[in-house]
Parts: sequence; structure tokens; C-alpha cells
Amino acid sequence: MVTFEELIPDQTLRRAIRDLGFVEPTEIQAKTIPLGLDGKDVIGQAKTGSGKTLAFGVPLLSKLTAHRTPQALILAPTRELCQQIAHELGRLARHSDVKVAAIFGGVAFNPQYAALRDSQVVVATPGRLLDLMGQGALKTAAIKLLVFDEADRMFDMGFVKDMERIVNQLPKERQTMLFSATMPDAIKRLASKHQHHPVHVTTGTHIEHHLLPQYFYRTDSAGKYSLLVHLLKKEDPHLAIIFCKTKHGARSLARNLSKLGFAADAIQGNLSQNQRDRVIAEFKTGKVRFLVATDVASRGLDVKHVSHVFNYNIPSVPDDYVHRIGRTARAGASGKAITLVEPEDRDFWRDILRLPHVSALELKADGVEPLAFQKHDRGQRAPQRRSQRAPRQAGDRAQHPARRGQSPRVHGERGGHSGRPRQRSGSGHSSPGGSSSGGAHSGSSPGGHGGAGGARPFHGQRPRRFPRR
Repeated sequence: MVTFEELIPDQTLRRAIRDLGFVEPTEIQAKTIPLGLDGKDVIGQAKTGSGKTLAFGVPLLSKLTAHRTPQALILAPTRELCQQIAHELGRLARHSDVKVAAIFGGVAFNPQYAALRDSQVVVATPGRLLDLMGQGALKTAAIKLLVFDEADRMFDMGFVKDMERIVNQLPKERQTMLFSATMPDAIKRLASKHQHHPVHVTTGTHIEHHLLPQYFYRTDSAGKYSLLVHLLKKEDPHLAIIFCKTKHGARSLARNLSKLGFAADAIQGNLSQNQRDRVIAEFKTGKVRFLVATDVASRGLDVKHVSHVFNYNIPSVPDDYVHRIGRTARAGASGKAITLVEPEDRDFWRDILRLPHVSALELKADGVEPLAFQKHDRGQRAPQRRSQRAPRQAGDRAQHPARRGQSPRVHGERGGHSGRPRQRSGSGHSSPGGSSSGGAHSGSSPGGHGGAGGARPFHGQRPRRFPRR
């Protein structure tokens, strides 16, 4: 087996790799690093957790100069993966003066704007990078290496046009490396358009069955939560990721599990960056043992010692199943994947089982204790109790004549009263919530009930028919 000492001529990088405890390269690293050092365009296809960051990181760092300007750009689909790549590259560059900038949404612009000025390596999500490029923050003239990481996920998330806009602003003479766990036709079209005679490197794209056994249980919506709690107690995982379909579902499930005493928390798209960082940090340290997540965490989340992955909801895209279960059994470790299948999931589950190297054994659970799942609100304002409401004063109803079918006083442009309601000529158009009859308005207030009078109340500005875009 080849060693890093033989693969890497740069002594500084070899020293950093020794410090990190790496001895032998993985298959994707052993095949990709020589090609990258030779300046070849590469398409790398390998299973999750196989060390793809180091595979492109070594050639990338070997070609940088001391000039403080962006020289390499890595595009990643999620902020979690962006942070992870930047962190790993920073560890590789620990014995050099290389600076790595992580550019992603959900945080302030100014620190990232400043970081782009003197960083040689930029790791970014497409959306935020385009925002900064529009402000002239990124100088692209010196960029000589472009990396697409998790390219298929960027396509799934709708970043195709953003990726094209970014690439069109980069120098034509550059090295392009593309990495992905799966290789759909869209990725092949991207490679043919932006790479020059790429070398396709394919290694083991699946985790061995003896390291990652897969099981599934048939259930219904009424008994799914009870079954999940039963399995969590039975399996007693060291660390587990539980995948849900929606943000609200993830929040609700985490709250219910917490009430039962499970150390659970949720990560989903509505969290701020500080909240995301806190949840992931607590999961890595074991303070949170059960991470309830949407698919935002199925890519780029690299946490050691995740022993179980539970699919509480089945993904609608079959390849997402592969990426989900790839959060466990990483780097030669073992894990377990368990999926809960409802009757309406039958077609999706059948498509997943047709994927190569996906083989799940059906199990049945006995002695499941029925539990109630408490649904939580989506953040609506709680209704006031009657005792908390302001007491109704005498004459309140007289102050609101519209309730009796009369037109209220007319408010002027600045909120004052003009004395008489503004009259409108009949045009055959109905007001919002009202109706037209014979060209004259019914005299109803917006959203109210029609009455006598023929006048339409005018409150400063007429209500808009459509929301402002």
C-alpha cells in the first residue's frame, strides 16, 4: 500500500498529515492526489466518509503562492459542509501561512467581505458567494483551481444556475475537480461543459453490509412515534441521527423526545448559524445524543461515533437515503440504519430498495407501549384569556358603526379624520371582500359585510389586491 510519504512531495503537508494521525491514504486519496498534483481535471466518485476533502486538499494547498488573493475556490451545497471543509483545510495548512475563508449565508456580510481580501482559499455556498461577487468582494483573476464538492447535492438543491454564473466569471485556464457520491446525468453534463479531458476515478461507492446493516419496520402514522421510542430504548445508541421530512416535524419530534427524558435536539433550516453551531457542538460532545434533523444534515455532517441512523420519514429522492445512512459507519467503523415505513411510503421505499447495494431486512417489534404525540404550534401567538383582554367600555359598539352596516369615519392620508366618507363612482369593480352589483359598490368595509350607504370606507391608502413582491 502506498503511503503519504510517497504521495506528497511537500514536506509541510506531510508534517501536518502526521500530526493529524493519518498513516495510509484511502483509495480515493491514493488515486486522486497524484492526478491533482499533475494538474489533471478529475471526477471523483466515492462513498461518504472516504476522505475526499484531503484528496483535493493536498493538490490544492501544494499549488498556492504566498500572494494574499483568492487562488482556489471550493463550492459546497450547505453551510455545514462549507464549515467542515474549511476546518479540515485549515488543519492541513497549520504549518503554513495559508488563510482559508468560509463563505455561507445566515451570518453577517462584513466579516466575510473582509476575509475574501486576504485569503488564498475560499470555501463557499453558491448563494452567498454570488451576493458577495455582486458587490465586487471576490477577485477571480488569480483563481487557478475550482472544486465542486457534493456536486449532485448542489443540483438537487437547485444551485445549477448559480454554479453556472460563478464559473462564467472564473478564468478559463484552471484546473477543475468534481467530487460526488452519486453520478447522475446532470453531473456528467456539468463535467463535460467545464472540464478538459477529466480522469474519472471511481472507488467503492457503498459501505459494506457487515459494517452497516439496514433494517425496516412497517407501521402507521398513529403508531410511528411509539415505535420510534421503543426502538430508541431497545437499541440504546451511543449517538443517533433521526431524519424527518419537514422543519416543523423535526422540531416537534425533538420536543416530544425531550419530554420523555431523551437528550434530543433538532437541526433544521430555520436555525441561525449560532444555533446550528451550538446544536452540532453539543451533539459531537455527547450532550445531545439524539439529533433530529432534516436533510440539511445529511450532507457534510461529519461526526465520529454515530452508531445509528433512523429514518423517521422516508426521503422522496432515493439517493438521499444513501446520503442519510452514510452519516454512520464512517472511516471503517460500524453502524446501523433503521427505517420506519408507512403504507403511503410503499412506492418510495420500493424505489430505494432498487438502488444498488441497498438491502434492508424487515423486522417486527413486540411490546410497543402506546404513546401520545403532542403536536406543537408553528409559533403562532397564543390567544389571550378573557381575563387578560381590556374590558369593553360602554359605547364601544357605537364607535364602530361598520358593524351595523354603516360606513366608519374616513381617515385622511396622515391618519386624521376628514369628516365624511369618500365616495367612489360605480365602475363595476368589487373591493376586497366585497362584491359589485350594477356598477355600484355595496358599501361594505374591506372584509366586512355589505350594508346600506353605497360608500366605500377609505383608510389613507387603498388596500393592495396582491402582496408586495
